[in-house]
Amino acid sequence: MNKVFSSLTLGAIIFCAGVNANAQGDTSKTAPVGNGTTAGPAITATTTPVDLARAALAAQGGEKFRNLKSVVLRGSVDLYAPNSTQSIPGGFVIVIAGDKARIEVDARPAISFKMIYDGQQAYSSLPNVDMPPLTKFGMGMLVKFDQTGYAVTAIPDKKKHRGFRITDSDGNITDFYVDPATGRVVSFLIPYGGYTFGTENKKMKEIEGVLVATSFTQRLEMPQGAFFADYNVKDVKLNQPIGDDVFAIP
Repeated sequence: MNKVFSSLTLGAIIFCAGVNANAQGDTSKTAPVGNGTTAGPAITATTTPVDLARAALAAQGGEKFRNLKSVVLRGSVDLYAPNSTQSIPGGFVIVIAGDKARIEVDARPAISFKMIYDGQQAYSSLPNVDMPPLTKFGMGMLVKFDQTGYAVTAIPDKKKHRGFRITDSDGNITDFYVDPATGRVVSFLIPYGGYTFGTENKKMKEIEGVLVATSFTQRLEMPQGAFFADYNVKDVKLNQPIGDDVFAIP
């Protein structure tokens, strides 16, 4: 069973980019984007990709989201193998502080693993499972869309959701889809390692002026079918002090 879910764990780690706690690097060239309560630009059929990104960041909490110091999420997760309707239930903990992250999933006896990224090195308790650089994908891209080296371009809309793409100077890509009524990111897609990882936010809650996904689904398309992971967040802590020992690699 561990072998079945080894690829899914990489999809789970991609979520860490989705809740990236802090935008690292030079932010001096960024423009102020909301304060967590101010609505972004109205979204219409002619809204430019850059304005879509600006509205999405404002909906997330603007500067409060951009300047998050840490995020800790705890809850339950249901894992689904390809072509299976039977889930494997478990619990998860995700801790993010800047470029550092730790994720643990415990669904014993089927699977139990941890992954750590200390900002420079990655560790996985499962063999042959790599962690992508956390700030290179997902919401970690959104907080940097207006920095030098990032391009925001148009992509086809998906149903009623407006789409835009953020690409960095290394060619890393995340495609975002937002609800035009609220500006909220309802889903994003990440091409990585020859596969496409998808995240769909089903429920969101504003906490301390920051929008947090409290129920979301991960999807990873593989030749043998699609892996799924359904997450339900039960506890959220923002901007708590996180010791470096949390990200110590064994």
